[in-house]
Amino acid sequence: MAGIRVMVAGVCGRMGSETARAVLRQKDMVLAGGADICRFGDDLGLVLGLEPLGVSVVPADEASLRQIAPEVMVDFTNPQSVLSNAKMALRGGVVPVIGSTGLDDEDLRELRELSEEVGVGVFIAPNFALGALLMMRFAEEAAKYFPNVEIIEYHHDQKLDAPSGTALRTAEKIVKVRGTMLQGHPNEYEKLPGARGGDYNGVKVHAVRLPGMLAHQEVLFGGSGQTLSIRHDTYMRETYMPGVLMAIRRSRDLKDFVVGLENFMD
Repeated sequence: MAGIRVMVAGVCGRMGSETARAVLRQKDMVLAGGADICRFGDDLGLVLGLEPLGVSVVPADEASLRQIAPEVMVDFTNPQSVLSNAKMALRGGVVPVIGSTGLDDEDLRELRELSEEVGVGVFIAPNFALGALLMMRFAEEAAKYFPNVEIIEYHHDQKLDAPSGTALRTAEKIVKVRGTMLQGHPNEYEKLPGARGGDYNGVKVHAVRLPGMLAHQEVLFGGSGQTLSIRHDTYMRETYMPGVLMAIRRSRDLKDFVVGLENFMD
């Protein structure tokens, strides 16, 4: 079987370029092309800091998709572009592997319906780090015994959406186990709006944005006379690559709508 033809949307960004370099190192994959909103026409190899590849950076549009003819399109753009990119990929018969966060429930509904209509799968990963997946799994287990919980996520100050997709996914898993419940004093109030964070069915979620950080999350559980903290820290973008490559391999012939890399783990 020939190598999986991969297109990377957002290839000039930090996650996109890291993904492209990782794909180039795989024997079972072909970096068929890269798209971005800048550096049109530049050789993709030079953009990645490598030798010329003879492949140019192109805009993320239908003409480019037809020209590149990928089997999988990995998207690390931004919340404003990811939905239109995913729809374009599906209509072109290409499986979108979405690493960008910021899609809301209505966006997900639209993608699911289009996926079913065209018979092409979609894969969405709130987080590609294997350690983060374990953190969420452990948090889901802990919620059976410690229903009082808050989430604090920390990211670099250039992240556009808050809270992170990982924090929301963690909250979803916790609520699935313990249900919706009121935490804390029923008459508590905020002297500063937002001081208690966002609220997902009773789970408080706090987002920190500071330079010097990459991606970190702590899930804090409180019980009688004890607390439990489950934390994951990401220090470099290479951390995500084993998960990204796993998603590409498992998505090549995907027909379903799948959210979460845990669905591809043994």
